[in-house]
Amino acid sequence: MVERTALRMVERTALRMVERTALKQDSPRQTQDLPLTHNARVVLEKRYLRKGEDGQPVETAEEMFHRVASTVATVDADYGQDVERTTHDFYDLLTTLRFFPNSPTFTGAGTPLGQLAACFVLPIEDDMGRDPAGIFSTLRAAALIQQTGGGNGFAFSRLRPCGDIVSKSAGIATGPVGFLHVYDKAFGEVAQGGSRRGANMAVLRVDHPDIWDFIRCKVREGDVTNFNISVGITDDFMHAVENDETFDLLNPRDGSVWETVRARDLFDEIVKHTHHNGEPGVLFLDTANRENPVPHLYELEATNPCGEQIWEQTTIAASDRSIWHDTLLSRETLIGRSCATASSAPPISWTMS
Repeated sequence: MVERTALRMVERTALRMVERTALKQDSPRQTQDLPLTHNARVVLEKRYLRKGEDGQPVETAEEMFHRVASTVATVDADYGQDVERTTHDFYDLLTTLRFFPNSPTFTGAGTPLGQLAACFVLPIEDDMGRDPAGIFSTLRAAALIQQTGGGNGFAFSRLRPCGDIVSKSAGIATGPVGFLHVYDKAFGEVAQGGSRRGANMAVLRVDHPDIWDFIRCKVREGDVTNFNISVGITDDFMHAVENDETFDLLNPRDGSVWETVRARDLFDEIVKHTHHNGEPGVLFLDTANRENPVPHLYELEATNPCGEQIWEQTTIAASDRSIWHDTLLSRETLIGRSCATASSAPPISWTMS
């Protein structure tokens, strides 16, 4: 109790120092030529301006821009550059609306939070918590990231399917969809950076035995509200759909075949629910990894919520278009949020945000 009280006092002191610094910064309190509408200023005041203990803003929009510019510019001191000049240049970019950073930069720069990054992808191993990347170890890290203003992406594909045996406890596995609900509930209780709730992306491979439940997990309005979901599509699956072949669903724990399905039935299930409410999306894993510029560092298994649209557009454009054109148009279906432009979209370079 004493330690928690002391920590609160330190945090409050740090916040007051930041607030005083913001007020003393050499930046205009208000200018008529700053191209912000009334609505824009209202949004900034409600979501991004620093506030005092009474909940009222302690800085203007101009001072917020200066806080961000000066914080980002400080790193130039490490390289012998002119910090004041960089601050001026970056402030000019911001106030003329030629460049905007992400939301966490506005809320975190020059504050006790200090978080400038928006998007993270965290691994989840088939372990409850002994492994640093275990289910609840990752949940803890993700909650702390969201508390400081970041969003997360997760691959649930390494978790054994629901109903599988857990030898150490002689129990039955919850499965990825069960733990997805646990994560969703936890994130629903975390107010991100004190101003917004976090965005999250869950990915499950199309060959996982629980893929049916995963596809359907958001069919009821109000379920899994803190996540977007995407199916991790493989080349083998798309070829099986094209050729109307069967497809094996594999237990990631030991690689055993749990179910053999008609690929087009699984494909149609994805399309059905995407048409119903826009979920799930799709992530083309093999294509993404072929284009991975750092394959020696990792194999891509998931993306973050900000990268979803980028990945969908990129992988569709870069995939074998004949497969997609024949499969989608002949069956009069569309899958994902970007497939309507698959036959005409030029290949684009992908990036992780």
